[in-house]
Parts: sequence; structure tokens; C-alpha cells
Amino acid sequence: MSAVTGHIHSLESFGAVDGPGIRYVVFFQGCPLRCIYCHNPDSWEFSQGIKMTVDEVADKIISLRPFYRKGGVTLSGGEPLAQSEFATQLLRRLKDEGFHTAIDTAGSIPLEKCREAVDLADLLLLDIKALDPALCSNITGADGSGAKALLEYRQSQNRPVWIRHVLVPGYTLVLEHLEALAHYLSPFTCIERVELLPFHQLGSHKWELLGLDYTLKNTIPPSSVQAEQARSVFRKRGFSVY
Repeated sequence: MSAVTGHIHSLESFGAVDGPGIRYVVFFQGCPLRCIYCHNPDSWEFSQGIKMTVDEVADKIISLRPFYRKGGVTLSGGEPLAQSEFATQLLRRLKDEGFHTAIDTAGSIPLEKCREAVDLADLLLLDIKALDPALCSNITGADGSGAKALLEYRQSQNRPVWIRHVLVPGYTLVLEHLEALAHYLSPFTCIERVELLPFHQLGSHKWELLGLDYTLKNTIPPSSVQAEQARSVFRKRGFSVY
């Protein structure tokens, strides 16, 4: 039994876009990044959320085991690796119970602080915000070096990674940036797929409710044509793209 506690933003029992199959998704509270397009700014502050023990979360998941036989459990956020001890203990418990596990992360936590959790995860969903450090810093407040280090580590361990990248007009939805990212990723054999996620406005109301300045309120989401053009850049490099 584990009495380790963590701050949880929310729990979702039917996640269909958080790794292979139908998944139970644990959204952790707290994130060190401040992405300008974040659709969950209410998950930023570490002191908020619901305080739960590892066993409380694990027992909820285990009680629903039959639903996840062809799926698993994904730790998301916020930034789950920011609560590395809790994530490690939860992953260990879930793996002992036979669940497939994944971590959805932006790599914003130094590897030396979260290596054990990373090693336990069957799959890493790695959100690369931007390849260029200056652009990444403009978008998130950090230079993105942690995500690159995490990808290199998973490559050295020959452990699977799904890359996620948000297409934001005027920032990342730029042909030059996309081609540079595809070129950078091409040597990594650990990458099983690339998910290009079109920017949307679904979380804009949360910024208003929190009294935050949402600089992208007038940004138009990418068209289906623009999204497909972006995908073609990565397909030309041999990636499975979604």
C-alpha cells in the first residue's frame, strides 16, 4: 500500500486520444510551462487540484480493469513528471496489475528528477512545442531542451515514443519550422508515430474565467488543407502521421 499523495486535476475513464486503445487518463495538477495556447490553464498551479493517494487513484482504475484490456492508463496534465514520486509509485502499482502505461509529457522536468517514472512507462507521448529554442521560449517560457534530452534518452533505451506537435498559425504552422522539425526527428528510430494537433479555441473561455491575457483569441485554427500540408512534410520523412 502506498500513502504517497499527489495533486490531481481530474480523472477521465474514457480517453480515446491518449495512447493506444481506450484509456483511463489521470490528469495531474501543476505545470511549469505557460504555453500561450494551453487549453487547461486551470491545471497550472501546483497547490490546487484534488489531493489523492496513489492507492486511491489506482483502486479506481483497477475497479474498471475490463474496459482497458486493449488500452491502458495514461498520466497526463498539467505535467505528470513534475510530481515524479507520485507518478513513479502509481506506474509501479499499475504495471504490477498488468496495465499498459503511458506518460504524456512536454519534457519540462530534468531527466535526473524523473528518470524512474520515465523508465517505468511503456510509452512516452512527447509534446515537442518547437524545435528552435527562441521560438519555444516565446511559446512556453522554456527553451525545450528537456524534451530533446528525453527523446534522446528514450532512443538510447530503445523505448517507444509518440511525438505530439501543436500546429499554431504564425508560430509552429510555418513550413520552414515543420521541415526543420521533421529533419531533426528523422534519425530517431524510437518514434512510432507523429501526431500533428491543429490549434483550437476550445479552452479560450478558461483564460477569461481566470483573468488571464489570451493572446491567441483572434487566431484562426488551421484549415484541413493546412493541416494536411503539414502532415505531408513528415510523411515525406517516412513517419506515420496522424
